[in-house]
Amino acid sequence: MTDPAESPAPLAPLARTRRLSADVVLYRSGAALARRLPQPVGAALTRAISRTAYRLLPERRFITERRLQRVCGPQLQGEALAEAVRASFESYARYWYDGARIGDLDDVEVEAGFSHQGFHHIQEAIDTGTAPILALPHLGGWEWAGTWMARIPGYPVISVVEPLKPARLFDWMVEERRRMGIDIVALGPDAVSVLIKSLRTGQVVCLLADRQVGRGGVEVEFFGERTLLPGGPATLALRTGAAILPTAVYQDGSNHRGVVLPPIPTERQGRLRADVTRVTQELARSLEQLISAAPEQWHLMQPNWPSDEAALQRFRQQRRGLDQSGDDDPQRRAKSERSGEQRVPG
Repeated sequence: MTDPAESPAPLAPLARTRRLSADVVLYRSGAALARRLPQPVGAALTRAISRTAYRLLPERRFITERRLQRVCGPQLQGEALAEAVRASFESYARYWYDGARIGDLDDVEVEAGFSHQGFHHIQEAIDTGTAPILALPHLGGWEWAGTWMARIPGYPVISVVEPLKPARLFDWMVEERRRMGIDIVALGPDAVSVLIKSLRTGQVVCLLADRQVGRGGVEVEFFGERTLLPGGPATLALRTGAAILPTAVYQDGSNHRGVVLPPIPTERQGRLRADVTRVTQELARSLEQLISAAPEQWHLMQPNWPSDEAALQRFRQQRRGLDQSGDDDPQRRAKSERSGEQRVPG
C-alpha cells in the first residue's frame, strides 16, 4: 500500500509497458523457482521473504495488527501482537509458495498433504442434484483444497476472481489455477449467469466471502463492527436452491486441513433483499467461527471496516510526522507508530 503523497509520477507509455511486462516476468519466475527448489529450501526462503515484507510494509502490518486485535481482543499487545503479525505474514507468504508449486504435484502428493472434516456436507449437497456453494474466508491455503477436490474425489470446481492488471498477468494466473483443476470466471456482469449454470451442472462454486470488492455488498455485523460483505453467496443460494457451506482451509503443520460446516438455512422468508441480508449475516457468524480458530492465518491486510480507513489515515499522518522529525531510530519509530493505534473501535 502506497501513501498517495509519495506516489510516483505517471509513467510514460514505454516505461509503463516495461513495468507491466516486468510484473508478469516476476510472478512467472517466482512460480518457476518455487517448483524447482527442494521443499525445505523453498519453505526457508518463504519465511525469509515474509520477514522482509513485515519490515518493509508498515501499512499492511498496521492493518494486520488491527485485524488480529479485532478477532483476539484488545488484550493482544506488545511482543505477543508483533509475533502474531509476523506469523500472519509468514502464513500469507506460504499461501503463495504452496499455490505456485501445487500444480506440479502428483495426485499422491496432493492427497497426502490434505485432511478434511465435514466433507460429507459437500457430498450430501451434490446428491441433491445442485452443487453447493463453498463460502470461504481469505484464510490458510484454500487453493490446495480446491486442487484436492478436483483431482481426488473428482468434483469440478469453479471460483470467481477479480480481474488483475495487466491482462497478461491475469491470464497467466487463470491458467495456473486451471492447472490445479480450478476453473475461473472473472468478476463482472456475466459471472452470476455462469455460476448459476455451473451449480446446476454439478460444478462446486467456491467464493471468498469475507471482503467486499467493488460496489454493492450487504451490510452486516462482522467481528463487532458493521461493514459490507459480498451478497453473492446468499443471492446464488436463494435463486438456485444450492446449499451454502461455510468452509475454511487451514495450514496444518506442513499440510492442509479443510473444515466444512453444516449448511446455512436459506429458506425464503420474505422479500429477496431481506433474505439476502439475513443469510449473509448468518454466513458472517460462521466465518467468525472459522477465522477465530486460526486468526494468524487470516490473510486480510487491507481495510475491511469503516473504522480501518480513518485509523489508516491517522497512521499515515503520524508516519509523515516522524519523517519530518528525522527520527531514524527504527525501534523508537515502530513503538511510536503503534502507540495509541492498537485499539480497535467497536
